[in-house]
Amino acid sequence: MYRQEKIKPYGEDGEKGQVVERMFDNIATNYDKLNHRLSWNIDKGWRRKAIGQLEQFHPQTMLDVATGTGDFAILAAKMLKPQHIVGADISEGMMAIGKEKVANLHLDQTISFRKEDSLNMSFADETFDAVTAAFGIRNFQDLDRGLSEMCRVLKYGGHLSIVELTTPVHFPIKQLFRVYSHTFLPTYASLISKDKAAYEYLTDTIEAFPQGEQMMIILQRAGFRKTYFKRLTFGICTLYLAEK
Repeated sequence: MYRQEKIKPYGEDGEKGQVVERMFDNIATNYDKLNHRLSWNIDKGWRRKAIGQLEQFHPQTMLDVATGTGDFAILAAKMLKPQHIVGADISEGMMAIGKEKVANLHLDQTISFRKEDSLNMSFADETFDAVTAAFGIRNFQDLDRGLSEMCRVLKYGGHLSIVELTTPVHFPIKQLFRVYSHTFLPTYASLISKDKAAYEYLTDTIEAFPQGEQMMIILQRAGFRKTYFKRLTFGICTLYLAEK
């Protein structure tokens, strides 16, 4: 078991998935605003790069895992023009905001939302041309199982695009990021969301999450091939691509 799978919001006992669901329900209202402010809006560029990697494949059916408030799905709909995107998440609170955003953008004919357990999704084998995930897989209770599920529902020859927060590996960005993530980030987040513990948890999962070459091995073990990764913005974020 990877170390991040043992980390739980609020330090509570019980199933991690249930505690994570409650945490995201709690912070849903301020989640988008905090994401953009805490990353200085750089997160928008990270998403665009990840979706851009799929343009050459022209996917028509897509699944966005851990979709949250739907930002990644919305960007995919605008950039890729697929027939249908399903945004799947465990948090009803996050998806409620996503549904409102999608309706306001008149994308509800393209994007739909479903509550799904990422470790045991209800979709049939080989359903989607592409599977995406932005800043969500580090919350999986079982990373291997979650990635295997993503591979299972992906069509043979389909593509996976993941963008995830990671820890920089080079001086001095590594040291600066640690100071930022352990002091400014949770303190500022607590002023906006009133849930400092949630953002302390998110910082802990970033540091504990396997990354780079280690993630390549994990993706291959889950059934993916042609795996590739690229560190973005000095390694604060990493883009992972793979094919089934």
